[in-house]
Amino acid sequence: MTDSLAPDSSLGHRDADGGRPAVFLVVVDNTPEMHVALRWASLRARRTGGRVGLVRVIRPADFQHWAAVGKLMTVEAREEAEQLLQEHAAEVFKLYGGMPVLYLREGDIKAAVIDLIDEDDDIRILVLAAATGRRGPGPLITYLTKKAISLLRIPVTIVPGGLTDEQIDRLV
Repeated sequence: MTDSLAPDSSLGHRDADGGRPAVFLVVVDNTPEMHVALRWASLRARRTGGRVGLVRVIRPADFQHWAAVGKLMTVEAREEAEQLLQEHAAEVFKLYGGMPVLYLREGDIKAAVIDLIDEDDDIRILVLAAATGRRGPGPLITYLTKKAISLLRIPVTIVPGGLTDEQIDRLV
């Protein structure tokens, strides 16, 4: 299942061949480091004339005994995802000055991100922030860098998840 809320086409510069602006894609999840990726992508897009894209992936309801319950769970997950995207879109608006492109996907996060990148030629950079704990950079970064980097057609920017806003502002 794929949804894309209409982007504000008045923002962003055209790329060198006259096409649409490059989209810096950020995966919206519940990790603290996601805010680092969001800030980095927003400021980088503003500086380069690109756009920001936010994707939220929800798992399909796996409740087969009662179809109505499964459907309700899916509707609730979708509503929560849409609300979360809107909250982060407001943050992007403050940093970037425009509304991001919003994507809502259902399925496995790893496959959904790769499929979205394959389907949308405007997405030109995937921005992720590495976790700061002992367990490694995070499951998506680990998967992409160890198993799936050859499946991607775009670069992946991995930002250290422990950067402060001030550090990001200086770097971008």
